[in-house]
Amino acid sequence: MNPELDLTIERIIRAPRAAVWSAWTEPDKFARWWVPAPALCQVERLEPRAGGALVTRMSEDGIEFIPQLDATFVVVEELDRIVFTNAIDSEWRPASPEPVVMVAEITLAEHPDGTAYRALVRHADPAARKRHAELGFADGWGTVTRQLAEQVER
Repeated sequence: MNPELDLTIERIIRAPRAAVWSAWTEPDKFARWWVPAPALCQVERLEPRAGGALVTRMSEDGIEFIPQLDATFVVVEELDRIVFTNAIDSEWRPASPEPVVMVAEITLAEHPDGTAYRALVRHADPAARKRHAELGFADGWGTVTRQLAEQVER
């Protein structure tokens, strides 16, 4: 991790890696935790393989859904690691998404209490990292990580 360019969230999730993995790779489960509540998530495409699409929409009222993420999976290593980027959209076109371009790496590791979960979000320059932090990275990614944990720890 480069503290000038990267942001991270780490948490011990009290559930097996397989449960966390399925929450990341099954559309119906992913939709339950991906955006901070009370907003709702709609998964348009979730293709957990290198080159596969990750496309979501979100809604504040449950009626009108707006684009939330249009990304491509770069690496998918079953039960261990997922890397995706919004710098390439789901149609494999270069993208300049707002508010920031990022590469996110999710790692899952065995832990005596369940799963050691880490989301590392890389940025191209310090300004992009700073902007993402100021826009609420810790609250947003922290909230969805908590929601993920709540889903799989049941």
